[in-house]
Amino acid sequence: MSKKECIAMLLAGGQGSRLGALTSNVAKPAVSFGGKFRIIDFALSNCANSGVNTVGVLTQYRPYLLHSYIGTGEAWNLDDRTGGVSILPPYATQTGGSWYEGTADAVAQNIGYIEQNDPDYVLILSGDQLYRMDYADMLATHKRHNADLTIAVMPVPWEEASRFGIITQDEDEKIVKFTEKPAKPDSNLASMGIYIFNTDLLLSSLKEDAIDQTSEHDFGKNIIPKLLEEGKRLYTYEFNGFWRDVGTISSYHETSMDLLGPNPAFDIYSSTFPIMSNSSTRPPAFVGKDGNIDDCLVSNGCQVYGTAKHSILSTDAYVGERATVIDSVLLPGARVKDGARVVRAILGENSVVEENVSLGSVDTTKDTVVIGNDVVVGKGEN
Repeated sequence: MSKKECIAMLLAGGQGSRLGALTSNVAKPAVSFGGKFRIIDFALSNCANSGVNTVGVLTQYRPYLLHSYIGTGEAWNLDDRTGGVSILPPYATQTGGSWYEGTADAVAQNIGYIEQNDPDYVLILSGDQLYRMDYADMLATHKRHNADLTIAVMPVPWEEASRFGIITQDEDEKIVKFTEKPAKPDSNLASMGIYIFNTDLLLSSLKEDAIDQTSEHDFGKNIIPKLLEEGKRLYTYEFNGFWRDVGTISSYHETSMDLLGPNPAFDIYSSTFPIMSNSSTRPPAFVGKDGNIDDCLVSNGCQVYGTAKHSILSTDAYVGERATVIDSVLLPGARVKDGARVVRAILGENSVVEENVSLGSVDTTKDTVVIGNDVVVGKGEN
């Protein structure tokens, strides 16, 4: 994506009343999640990883923590001179001021921000969902269809379909019907509330909706059905990865548990499409149910499923199940696989000790074993 081809409008004003005490003092997108993250980190990281470097964050309910947390956007590499993160709270005008009345109204009140950036496309996002998506891929789909609007959709279990806005499409992925929480759904494709609009259509639609006194000024309830009725080119972008709306205590807890274990449902440790945070550079360390740490320094991003004693575990180091690390230094990214034993050794960056390999010795008369960067120590080697 070029610098201003597509900008994002990130809706982050939700009170999140269903999260109870968690949102008594902060907006839902600012709620802490996963040890070192806040919920908004996931959408901001998606933007950064997708090349969308101009993001307007629409805040409202108790925005102070969110404002200070986002800052300049540097933590997500969104502080580029040609782009950046802009906080967009409700503001007063000559005719007064009020809170955003709906998702469409929130964007409509910030049309000036869109016009100032003059993008070809506008990406509309929610700040309270957990997922990893490449918006550049979604934009490519939008262009391929020559669409006016593309809606990200996800297949959901049929028995849960009536909880969502459901989209019915034809064989070419063109949307033929949009039904909000249907009693008898004829499709299981749920809208994720993620949209890419052609800018001209978005602005004209918002301006029309703003003067419609019967409208609730909501994308799902008003804008999309009207565009469909007018015969505009609406298409889907199907997503099949991990996606959660953590809007309730039960979903927040359940999704938090999805981060645990050797094969978590959502991988916060990915370095190819990282989740960034203003807390620090990598995710928190994780100790498995059989993990044992004694007298160690354990850095961010470490995963320990075996035993580590009197050792330094640098950023992103990994100790597998039944593995033992004693009196050793694991440099960033070093991996000691299942059943391996490492004693009095220094493992270079991104080096690997394979399963069941024994490396080093408790015999202090022998030299400390040193493994270079990116070296793989196979079975039988020591």
